[in-house]
Amino acid sequence: MNSNVENLPPQVLRLVYKEVSALAADPPEGIKIYPSEEDITELHTAIEGPEGTPFAGGVFRMRLVLGKDFPAAPPKGYFLTKIFHPNVGHKGEICVNVLKRDWRAELGLRHVLLTIKCLMIHPNPESALNEEAGRLLLEDYTEYASRARLITEIHAMGGHGGTSGVPQDPADGPQPKKHAGDPTKRAMGPGVAPSAALGNGANGSSTTSSSSSSNSNVVGKKKTDKKRALRRL
Repeated sequence: MNSNVENLPPQVLRLVYKEVSALAADPPEGIKIYPSEEDITELHTAIEGPEGTPFAGGVFRMRLVLGKDFPAAPPKGYFLTKIFHPNVGHKGEICVNVLKRDWRAELGLRHVLLTIKCLMIHPNPESALNEEAGRLLLEDYTEYASRARLITEIHAMGGHGGTSGVPQDPADGPQPKKHAGDPTKRAMGPGVAPSAALGNGANGSSTTSSSSSSNSNVVGKKKTDKKRALRRL
């Protein structure tokens, strides 16, 4: 999606920057904010699944996109993490009144985020984008909760096949291998066992012992040949 930075008036951009900075400094409970320095009109967030719901324990990535008519028009919300919820479409689009007819410019982004989190607690099957989830919620809550929980475990949790999908903090990223600074291990070629490269362990000891024995034999042979030569004289 293209950035709308160039389409928004400077005074609106200043207000957005101020609000996003305040959100990042003091986010709503259970919500993390990941502002983009390159595009202030697209706000990435991560929402913790509320306790007591099939989404508990999961972390759901979401983004808000501010259009060229913001704040006269509401932002658009999308779940980036797959979720089984009546009010979330198959492409992640979110259906909630605050992003439609109930929007008012003075509500602000914090209110939008809190409303979306509340939607995870109280789904609205009356305006379902996911018809199957809406039907199960009305007819068989146990089955609905089971499906929602399964999707949460697969897509919103760490572990087998599961990814939280949350933007990583630098400390959470891949760490250097422990032997990265060890020149002896850097020198090892692929497939070479440490004991072979370093001459330690059982194989290393055997090799060292064999070399010592060979040297002793050579020295002894030289001494015998020298004695034989002296006798001939």
